[in-house]
Amino acid sequence: MADTQETRSARARLSLAGLSIGDGFGQRFFFPWVVESATRENPPDGPWHYTDDTEMAMAIVQVLERHGEIDQDALAQTFAQRYAAEPGRGYGAGAHQLLRRIAGGDDWRDASVELFRGSGSFGNGGAMRAGPLGAWFADDVDATIQHARRSAEVTHAHSEGQAGAVAVALAAGWAWRWNESDRSEPPQAMLSWVAERVPESVVAESVSSVAEIPLDEWAFDVAREFGCGERVTAQDTVAFCLWMAAAQLTDYCEAMWTTARVGGDIDTTCAIVGGIVASSVGHDGIPHEWLRTREPLSW
Repeated sequence: MADTQETRSARARLSLAGLSIGDGFGQRFFFPWVVESATRENPPDGPWHYTDDTEMAMAIVQVLERHGEIDQDALAQTFAQRYAAEPGRGYGAGAHQLLRRIAGGDDWRDASVELFRGSGSFGNGGAMRAGPLGAWFADDVDATIQHARRSAEVTHAHSEGQAGAVAVALAAGWAWRWNESDRSEPPQAMLSWVAERVPESVVAESVSSVAEIPLDEWAFDVAREFGCGERVTAQDTVAFCLWMAAAQLTDYCEAMWTTARVGGDIDTTCAIVGGIVASSVGHDGIPHEWLRTREPLSW
């Protein structure tokens, strides 16, 4: 039997907490003095301001709680409304262009396809916000795939951008089920399980390849081979994030520190990893001090 909406909402908001704290935490590491001074005993000073990663993830949670599924028209309007309220949250150039058009009355179906000279976006934006969706549909793998693709399509018409969202959503759902079970499967099993279900794409190939990398490998070497978001694409972001989440599936803090130190698109990689790992560690696995340090979410 499918879970109740209340249960699904609780799961999604747990993933959102992990995502948003990771987003704010990672964003601090773009400041050189934080990189130089922050340690595990001395985390970055607060408040940890969240970025567009959290803004768009919150929009997904809002639409799921209102509709029980991804209504693409409602999601497009929620994205645009949240953008119009706070456009300075770190949106990329493509997102600025797209969301302004939607806010101005253009149909997202046209605006999304027309980005990047008609190829559509294959950026990591669809993936960065997909954790809460995967947690919401953790009891239904087919629905996870369907609605993750739909959630990404609103802004990412390119198949790679959609594949990235599917991969992250599947990982978040797997992490929740793993925690609810006896945790008998090794965390590495998450990677091959996800790779088998992501639509044919470079993202799927990368996740399949990273599944062969031992979880005790040095994270910097994994990032060097697969990328850590420096190109801000799904293809150079998702595989590393899933590997990092699997490597630290029971330790939220270590997942955040290691992901941040690797570098790249730090707020986004920390957000993706945080949204997945939160689903496996639960609220008690996220330091309450970190939650207080992240600025309050503006619903």
